[in-house]
Amino acid sequence: MGALRSTRDLGLDPQYEGKVRDMFDLGDELLVVSTDRISAFDVIMDDLVPGRGVVLNVMSLAWFNHFADIPNHVVTADPSRFPAPFSDHAAALGGRSVLVRKAERFDVECVVRGYIAGSGWKSYQEDGTVCGHRLPEGLQLAGQLPAAIFTPATKEDEGHDINIPFETAAEMVGQDNAVTLREISLRLYTEAAAYARPRGVILADTKFEFGLIDGRITLIDEALTPDSSRFWPAESYRPGQEPESWDKQILRNHLETLDWNHDYPPPRLPDTVLERTYQRYREVLGILFPGEAAKWQQYL
Repeated sequence: MGALRSTRDLGLDPQYEGKVRDMFDLGDELLVVSTDRISAFDVIMDDLVPGRGVVLNVMSLAWFNHFADIPNHVVTADPSRFPAPFSDHAAALGGRSVLVRKAERFDVECVVRGYIAGSGWKSYQEDGTVCGHRLPEGLQLAGQLPAAIFTPATKEDEGHDINIPFETAAEMVGQDNAVTLREISLRLYTEAAAYARPRGVILADTKFEFGLIDGRITLIDEALTPDSSRFWPAESYRPGQEPESWDKQILRNHLETLDWNHDYPPPRLPDTVLERTYQRYREVLGILFPGEAAKWQQYL
């Protein structure tokens, strides 16, 4: 398994480089490559987590396939079918890349929460609400909500997304679109949580992105990955306690022990932290989609 910092290392020239993904504009399509970069506190680390990008890409593909009746943007993840010059780099791009149709993106993050954590917990502690939802009194940290709630946020290219009430989202994308996005998001969360729970995984919350392709609302970007979701081990879950999670928390915890001001340059990371972080990502993929993990094993 080879680590990939940037597609520039392959001699390619992406039009967009995010915290994780490099993107190439191919007209009506985009080639999206998930690198092994990792960020914390909005700072991209100098060190890589080899294989992390493959886990993120494979897990998204697995969920897209699981929800086959929901339109998504995937054309192919087979690098041999990519146009040149990308097909020439099939070995390096395999498992971590996908060719997708270009969409007219809705600039709203479609967040669904089934448990109260993160910014939702902070908001609840302040005034008992989350994005305009009045919640019952007496909820505990990481407690399950009576029903999943749709809590949209702005889509920020830099920094943190900002939670907004549904009415603001409707003003941004139109009332009818907002209602449809809420319905699809709640359905995806509810069914994904029901799929994960018997496998020992709690899906606490997640966020989706959608766009229009040929006038149809379509699921785009990533879906239900450790970067876009909170996955908790059911076995160790206790309401009122900060749960373990299948994500980059190991990295964050390590950084919090250092004398670092969360600005550039980032500190160097021990190999043990990088390996443990990768294993958390790889573990939840294997639990939820063992067949897909086996299918893509050569890249993992």
